Amino acid sequence: MRRQRGFTLVELMVTLLVGALLASIAVPSYQNVVEQLRVGRAINDIHTLSLQIERWHTHTFDYPDSLAAASLDGLNDPWGRPYRYLKISTATTAQVRRDRNLRPINNDFDLYSVGKDGQTQTQLQGRRARDDVVRANNGSYVGLAKDY
Repeated sequence: MRRQRGFTLVELMVTLLVGALLASIAVPSYQNVVEQLRVGRAINDIHTLSLQIERWHTHTFDYPDSLAAASLDGLNDPWGRPYRYLKISTATTAQVRRDRNLRPINNDFDLYSVGKDGQTQTQLQGRRARDDVVRANNGSYVGLAKDY
């Protein structure tokens, strides 16, 4: 009598289980790497926009009223939303972004991305602002609001 060769149901189930286990480990790691790359791109974009705004200030001795006024409004963040800009000298105190001690994080202009969740608030330590990519200390810090 000749025996047929092939996989048993148990062997196939074990193989599928191992594959599912590896996927459950790899997918979140991949998503974390993708998110870190998006944050890095937003940081780079904010540095670039900040330099262009400072160049505008050098030529006009004033900051632009908006990104559109400086022809810098075409750039979106890695999540597909426009970068936000606020000229501090014309803003109300309620609009200015603040640190955990309620002090303004900039005194020239605010420039930031609302981050992955698309939500923000002026208090950086607030739940909706923690994933924002912000420019603080007049450009000496650019990074995640939760790390500021």
